Amino acid sequence: MLQNLLNKRRLAALSRTAIDAAAVQVFCSATEYKERVLSLIAQARQRIVITALYLQADEAGEQILRALYQAKQQNPALDVRVYVDFHRARRGLIGQSGGRTNADFYRAIAAEYKEQILIYGVPVKKRELFGVLHLKGFVFDDSLFYSGASLNNIYLAEQQRYRADRYLQIDNKQLADAFAAGHQEALGNLDVIQSLLAPEQDIAQAYKGAHRSWLKHARSCRYPLKGQSQPGPLNASLLMGMGRLNNQLNQSILAMLALAEREVLIYTPYFNPPPVLAKALRKCLKRGVKLCIVVGDKTANDFYIPPEQKFNRIGGLPYLYETILRKFVKNNQKFIDAGLLDVRLWRHEDNSYHLKGISVDGVRHLFTGHNLNPRAFALDFENGILVDDELGQLQPQLQHEQQIILANTSIIRHYTQIEMMRDYPEQVKKLLSKIKGVGVDLVLKRLI
Repeated sequence: MLQNLLNKRRLAALSRTAIDAAAVQVFCSATEYKERVLSLIAQARQRIVITALYLQADEAGEQILRALYQAKQQNPALDVRVYVDFHRARRGLIGQSGGRTNADFYRAIAAEYKEQILIYGVPVKKRELFGVLHLKGFVFDDSLFYSGASLNNIYLAEQQRYRADRYLQIDNKQLADAFAAGHQEALGNLDVIQSLLAPEQDIAQAYKGAHRSWLKHARSCRYPLKGQSQPGPLNASLLMGMGRLNNQLNQSILAMLALAEREVLIYTPYFNPPPVLAKALRKCLKRGVKLCIVVGDKTANDFYIPPEQKFNRIGGLPYLYETILRKFVKNNQKFIDAGLLDVRLWRHEDNSYHLKGISVDGVRHLFTGHNLNPRAFALDFENGILVDDELGQLQPQLQHEQQIILANTSIIRHYTQIEMMRDYPEQVKKLLSKIKGVGVDLVLKRLI
């Protein structure tokens, strides 16, 4: 009882602002995502703030980047800022060496325009392995557009394939102001946050001298959302957190689960809950709370490599995630049998799955890029929007979104439906056996 009281106080203490249900739109496809982002760029008159893991050097990425530059040429007073992960922008794709990086791409495009936009690289940690910029979300004047998606061909359904995600637009000046100000506060130290339009030799090591002090500052940052003493029935809070279990976002996730009374819906692409989260989920089940987890099939993982293609070690990750899922399902089979646990695998042709978020009792909804894994809880710089919907005003849109998502899922009724190591391709079996044989799997699971 005392712990529940503390969790209630923790969520009640979050700054929140009332929002109008008519000002909220939930989109359900990568095509809509692309169309809406391009439309909002064209309509912006005062400011654009883009924050994503990456803006890729490909066809869709170039469309977005040129749209930003064109908006700036037409309106030089337009403030355009793009924040991406520093290390991710300065390397090629996983498995590829050499070639043009995203930073090279930014510099080449910038050279074609008179009026310049700002493109920053954020080195969350000194090595990408130990933490990345996982803050997400765009501000266009007084509109906040939030998605876990980055900006490239597959996220924007530019070619044959797409990567499914979630897409939320809220037209609200207070939220947009707080979001933009929060990112400026956290990412405004230009001794650390580097312009990716500067020459490569000038930025490679420039951030390191001030990195330690910036990291301490960034961990303490919050969105400066002015709370309301008497919030309405539909409210939104902005959450930010980097590393450490007790950050604001992590604690809000655990508080939401602890206060669940009837049902919990979780979307996550990479199933690897840290112990504290696995414990919270089991407590939900023991209380009789119905838990639905929608996770991508291993073939819908963005690291999956079909057997007929050349294998790369990174292609072992989807199988590792699947072994973790199988163990979880096996350990909780009795809750499936009792009708309390519903595990669904998403798969649609050769497309991939990247949805994240939590809904509790149909009234609390977290839109986030948080992967609910050890990396998100301990390493990456994460954020999210927590919506309290006391009257269920957003339910029609969220139920429509859920129907579309679940249409491409299959239900796991028994853990034996999930493949195990002996079913995997020979190269995968050798890789996973080697990992487990030297005990590396315990370390690896903390990094994925």
